[in-house]
Amino acid sequence: MTDAAPSAIPAAARRNHWMNQVATHAEMKPDAAAFRFLGETTSWRQAAERMDAFAAALARRGVGFGDRVLLLTLNRPEVVLSVFGINRLGAIAVPINIRLTPPEIAYIVDDADADVLIVEAPLAPLVGAVAQITDRIKKVIVIGDAPTGSATDGAESWADLVAEDPAGFEAPDVPEDTTCLIMYTSGTTGRPKGAMLDHVNLFAQSLTLLRVNQVFGEDDISFMTAPLFHIAGLGSIAPNFVIGIVTVIHPLGAFNPTELLDAWEREKATIVFNVPQQWQVICADPTIPDRDLHLRIISWGAAPASDTLLRQMSDCFPKATNVAVFGQTEMTPITCALSGEDSLRKLGSVGRPIPTLQYRVVDEELNDVERGEVGEILYRGPNLMKGYWRKPAETAEAFDGGWFHSGDLVRQDDEGFVWVVDRKKDMIISGGENVYCAEVENVLFAHPRILDAAIYGRPDERWGEVAVAAVVLTPGEELTIDELQAWLGDKLARFKQPKALVVVPALPRNAAGKVNKVALRAADREPAPA
Repeated sequence: MTDAAPSAIPAAARRNHWMNQVATHAEMKPDAAAFRFLGETTSWRQAAERMDAFAAALARRGVGFGDRVLLLTLNRPEVVLSVFGINRLGAIAVPINIRLTPPEIAYIVDDADADVLIVEAPLAPLVGAVAQITDRIKKVIVIGDAPTGSATDGAESWADLVAEDPAGFEAPDVPEDTTCLIMYTSGTTGRPKGAMLDHVNLFAQSLTLLRVNQVFGEDDISFMTAPLFHIAGLGSIAPNFVIGIVTVIHPLGAFNPTELLDAWEREKATIVFNVPQQWQVICADPTIPDRDLHLRIISWGAAPASDTLLRQMSDCFPKATNVAVFGQTEMTPITCALSGEDSLRKLGSVGRPIPTLQYRVVDEELNDVERGEVGEILYRGPNLMKGYWRKPAETAEAFDGGWFHSGDLVRQDDEGFVWVVDRKKDMIISGGENVYCAEVENVLFAHPRILDAAIYGRPDERWGEVAVAAVVLTPGEELTIDELQAWLGDKLARFKQPKALVVVPALPRNAAGKVNKVALRAADREPAPA
């Protein structure tokens, strides 16, 4: 027996992706706010109209199903609407980290094999620099007014494209397993790889955030600080389109904690996310006790947070629930979450693995390790990317044994809570003992004179490798290795303690904000003291 009249209901009417989610809210609550940006509101009706108009304009310019469209942009609603319009055609949005150098951007342009670039006006000079390296880009679309004489002369205006009449445009049916984003990884150990994410991935991510942020209605106001060129940005707002809550987009620029707190207060933000470095300066703002804040969820991720910082967050925002999220681009990105009373009860943990995925913690031979032992955490499930763009060998290596290899070394306690001890490639083996950098760094963050710290390995004739601490000190302070080791005496085993100390004005970081330990090791040529 077969289904009667299988074509009676078009598949496109039943699709569950953010294009249809926007269309649903445009139909059911057209005048409600979808976005707010610098005091300007975009309604759901406007969002849907601009999405379709931009998709129609791209189609007239030859963009079709499966094509890649690059985005070199900051944070504003037009960026999100561009992604929607690209995906409306079944095409793939490729956000580019604006902190990359022109040669790094050119590599992504060539690797993605894309010839259409959307650029925000302040970033127009980058286009000219990239064009000196690759001639792949054929069409440029500018958000805002680019300066006269820039490399975008002759480019088209985003506003003009959206103003074109979309009459006659018919969007194709876009199945949920269609790749919608290629997110390039930070590439701390080599060239970045493009993780292919589809609409199934994003809906799985939405379910995760709706659960961990305990979003039950439509009254929350989600405040987005994370950059839209990062999966933490697009991933964090994906659930907003499922349930139809307001997204307040904060502009990118020099991070100013007072301005951010002003915006939270003005917008009555209830759900916020920041990386630990941002929370550190936010918690230092003396105006917090006098503010009328409505924060319900204070979330962090993308980098480790010290125990000291987590206590500060709890003290500064005692009425808000602290939510830690952990993961990686290839997992869209969240794999573990920690919130509520567990935030202090399990201080330093990234929480339990989320229930929508499968995971294992294994040794080098892919044998499951006992609880309490260190192993690499592996995943599979609807959060997992489709693979690396045009890199079948790297995809196969990452999925060796039928599980995605995260590269994260972790241990679990008896309740299943996960502690990240290191990245697999950063672990130091000193005299046959494993030294986990993240563990040592977490202790260093509590030192009263240390503002920032990173541990890396230095070759040593006797021990094979020894740990070196690169630290940023509080202005005007000094610190010697002897003083540091004395302070660490009752906090870390001797084999874990740094054997050398390098004081730096700032730690080198890659475009994703992660400490670049390759650069630290490359700059380190001094032998460790005996």
